[in-house]
Amino acid sequence: MRRNGTIILLLFFSIVLPAQDQDSLKPRIIKQWNLSSDFTEEVIIPFDTLFSLFNRYRLADKFSPLNATLGNYGLPFYQINFFDRVTDPDKFLYAWHYPFMYLPGRFVFMNTQTPFTELVWTFGGPRETAEQTFRVRHSQNAGRFFNFGLIYDIVYSLGQYSYQRAEDKNFTVFTSYTGDKYKLYFAAGINNNIFNENGGILDKNQLSQLETRNVAVNLGGLNIAKSIIKNQSLLLVQRYTISRKPSVSGDSVYQEKPGFFRLSGTLSHILQIESNRRTYTDKSPQSGFYDSIYINNSVTFDSLFARSVKNTVRFDFATDESRKFRLGGGVGIRNELFKYSQIIPLRDTLSADTSAWRRNNNAVTGRLYNNIGEKFRWIASGELYLSGYRSGDFSLDGIVSKSFDWKKGKASWLIKGAVTNHQPSFWYEQWGSNHFIWNNNFNKVFRIDLGTEFLYPGRNVRIKLNYAILDNYTDFNYSALPSQHTGGLSVGSLTITKELKAWKFHLANDILVQRSSNSEILDLPLLSIRSSAYFEHLFIFEKTDGRLNTQLGADVTFHTLYHPYSYMPATGRFYRQNQLLAGNYPFINVFLNIKLKRTRLLLMFDHVNSGLMGYDYYMIPSYPMNIRMFRYGIAWTFYD
Repeated sequence: MRRNGTIILLLFFSIVLPAQDQDSLKPRIIKQWNLSSDFTEEVIIPFDTLFSLFNRYRLADKFSPLNATLGNYGLPFYQINFFDRVTDPDKFLYAWHYPFMYLPGRFVFMNTQTPFTELVWTFGGPRETAEQTFRVRHSQNAGRFFNFGLIYDIVYSLGQYSYQRAEDKNFTVFTSYTGDKYKLYFAAGINNNIFNENGGILDKNQLSQLETRNVAVNLGGLNIAKSIIKNQSLLLVQRYTISRKPSVSGDSVYQEKPGFFRLSGTLSHILQIESNRRTYTDKSPQSGFYDSIYINNSVTFDSLFARSVKNTVRFDFATDESRKFRLGGGVGIRNELFKYSQIIPLRDTLSADTSAWRRNNNAVTGRLYNNIGEKFRWIASGELYLSGYRSGDFSLDGIVSKSFDWKKGKASWLIKGAVTNHQPSFWYEQWGSNHFIWNNNFNKVFRIDLGTEFLYPGRNVRIKLNYAILDNYTDFNYSALPSQHTGGLSVGSLTITKELKAWKFHLANDILVQRSSNSEILDLPLLSIRSSAYFEHLFIFEKTDGRLNTQLGADVTFHTLYHPYSYMPATGRFYRQNQLLAGNYPFINVFLNIKLKRTRLLLMFDHVNSGLMGYDYYMIPSYPMNIRMFRYGIAWTFYD
């Protein structure tokens, strides 16, 4: 893999080097967006080609800056911030890999003035335990309105501890046509995540005595345990806008004076298709790691499959865009078809059969919004399931936003609220495998969310306050089995993102304070911090008019003590435990970022304090983090 990655980079560099020399570095107009949750609006997202803190290149960290991992990048992980966690019932099988994957809710679209290509490659550690990442993305327009592109992400990590190899390959191809009246968005994703399962280490004391590869693990060479998550998805959105045309009089165009009731309407069709499969294999199920065997004593092959097809037809309207007071809304109907299948143990026979279930839903969706000028907006949206497996489920959410023009630019204040009532995932209620079997009938999960957010980019500050009240909170208990807490549960959090600057010294902070009302059901670290302190300097070479920008500093991740989730390989789920506390240990990376024209370079020592501050470097019980590792990387962005 290392050699192949190098060859790919050299081939690309040989192509783009002439273009790089000719690049005048003039500003290019590049737009990037994804679609809102109801697929009715384009939501602009920033282009992540910035030089600052290039050392934070991982996709997982871009989704949420604070994560609890199994040590090796590419393995399952969960977000420490409760409000960043993926709770959608339809995403159950891949929730812990969601930030890596390209799916209908995460597809990205672009519009570029000139063809755009970016390559990002990183490599860390010695060859036998190396971690590599590679990313290529390309986008170009064919005309003013039509764009197409692709993104391909690879994580190939052998792991420092035995049987931890991860190989994640996620690919998407996308295209869009954004005409005045007709708009089309199409994207398809292929996501393959393959990773070994070692069940964690046997003895923590071996960390100080042995090399990482010699530390004994629970699922070793006899098991060769492995999990595979495969997803294929497709999104097709078509929108046609009907509006009044200006009348023509002679050689001039007479524009009718806008009025309050001058409306435009948009008819949309939205198609979403997903296919998901999760398999778990183990060649020695009697090794002692699992308590029960239901199908086969000599080999484990668990397989779960889910497929969904969702069709939505909706109509949206909006009043005249030129008016200060603008009102809009829409209504739609959605049909959902699901198929689930899995291997079901036949009790007391050590055998199994394959069973399949079909479910369907019909739901209505709606949205209403009001813009008053350019600085005030409110929007409310919701959906109600009328029939089917999720009959009675509903969601209602709203946002009020106000912007201000201040000395350092625009500031924004948002107030958010949501009420949801939903059926837990099908897999919480029905499961069959070699080591686990359950059949449950859970109540719907009811949740109220309240929050506010303040953003002031000119001062590099973002403050978020969130509060949630939950009834029938559903997770996995101390026995790694589905559990529903029938009492109330509340969670509050405060998130502060702020960068401080004094001369050439920078301090970029992500601070999270959160609290759960019942730590036995949901335990959270009180304080979590990710902070980067660095010195930035621009070298200017007068003779060649060259510019070399550099950042030298340290990145620290820390959280206070709490009971983190444990991990169960056979189900791929995180579950509650109360035996081990984790935290009060800083993970320190030292980095040097370099930028020369459109090329960014990274040199970094991961976990530089490994072995110097004890051996309690866990985020998940039995899964120590990687020890000290030297990493380097390069990102090349160019235009043709």
